[in-house]
This record gives sequence, C-alpha cells and structure tokens, in this order.
Amino acid sequence: MRAHISPTWYTWLEQGRGGAPSSDVLDRIAGALMLTEPEREYLFVLGLGRPPEVRYTSVDGVSPRLQRLLDSLDGSPALIKTATWDVVAWNRAAAIVLTDYGALPADQRNILRFLFCNPAIRAKQHDWQNIARFVVGAFRADAARAGAVSEVNELVDELCRASPEFEVLWRENEVHGHGDGTKELMHPELGTVELEYSSFSVDGRPDLGLIVYTPVDAAIADRIRKMSAAAQPVESTT
Repeated sequence: MRAHISPTWYTWLEQGRGGAPSSDVLDRIAGALMLTEPEREYLFVLGLGRPPEVRYTSVDGVSPRLQRLLDSLDGSPALIKTATWDVVAWNRAAAIVLTDYGALPADQRNILRFLFCNPAIRAKQHDWQNIARFVVGAFRADAARAGAVSEVNELVDELCRASPEFEVLWRENEVHGHGDGTKELMHPELGTVELEYSSFSVDGRPDLGLIVYTPVDAAIADRIRKMSAAAQPVESTT
C-alpha cells in the first residue's frame, strides 16, 4: 500500500515474473521500505542492472571525520567542493595557499566566482585562459554527473552577466574530467608554487569532490607546514 503497488504485482516481482520493473516502481518500493541510498542503489542494480539516476541535494558542510582527514594533510592544500563548485570544507594549507575561505560569506565560496570575478585570484593563476577553459568544462561534467544541471542555472546566468569570458566558454559546451594534473600559482610569500593535484569522489556522495594539491618542491611543502602550524584553526564547514 505504501508503494502503491498491488500485492499480486509485488509477488510477481519477488518471483521474477512479469519482466523488469520500471525505475518509478523501484523508487516507490525503495521509499516504502525506507531504504538508505546504498540500499536503493543496490535495488536498482538488481532490478535494472544499473544504478538509479542521481538525485542532487544541497550541502551545508561535511562530517567531522572528513574534516579531520583534510586537517591531517598539513603540507598539502585540500578542499571539498560540491557539484556546483561551492567550497564547503578546507584545511589550513588551502587557506594559506589558495584562498582564505573562512574570511568569506558562505555564499561567496564558489570556485568559478573566484576565477572569473575576482581580479586578485585571477592574477595568481599561471596561464589563466587555459585554466578557465578547463574549469568550465569540468564544472559542466560535475553538475551533470551529480544531477545538478537545473541547480547551476542561476549561477551560470550570474556568471554570464558578470564575465563575457565565462559566457563564451560556457557556450562552447566543452566537457572535461577533473582527474589529476599540475597547477602553478604566484603566491605573495611563497613565490611561484607548482602543485600536483588529484581529485577524488566521496563514496556515496556524488555531490562532493575532494581535491588535494601536493607541492612539487619539498621545501615549499615544509614552508606551508610551518605557516599552517602558526595559523589559527580553520573554521571550515558552514
């Protein structure tokens, strides 16, 4: 009754009769049984041979456990971003090398806003044009993967109005995987910083991504550790 499915049809499902159920039927069964997201995914894999379509939910912060993971990377800037590229958690090294996210209002901690609307952040980037092109393509892929296409419309409209360069890149419809690579920054205290970055998905959370930046120069990493140790504790999650 809770799933709005007849006892006969449900019995047939249990017996493997009547063909494959629709995704709507599986969603109603998952809701009626109050399945967790991993259980719902398992149900779809059993019934249809594929995971369900992702359902995007907004994120306000991360678990204390995930924050402790970030904090343990004292020589490597690390952050957690949402599918709409809002930064919701970071460590001290990220605040020192990338951006002091804690000094900004929560609704302004967006990587695309930094890159296209903040002249100071733009000036730190080596080869800004190629970085901007890559970021827009990776952002498009992340939003689609997390089922957040409609959620990014307002941000995209805002950026198109604020930055003609973003509008041009967005209309080119390029798609990129974030993966890993290298990045150079001009830092006021550290000078030119070369970083290797790796991106990771958070298990069970297609809406969250972890990015870790590792300094190529060990001496720079040591300086970041010392600066991190002298900094105030990070107040990261909102």
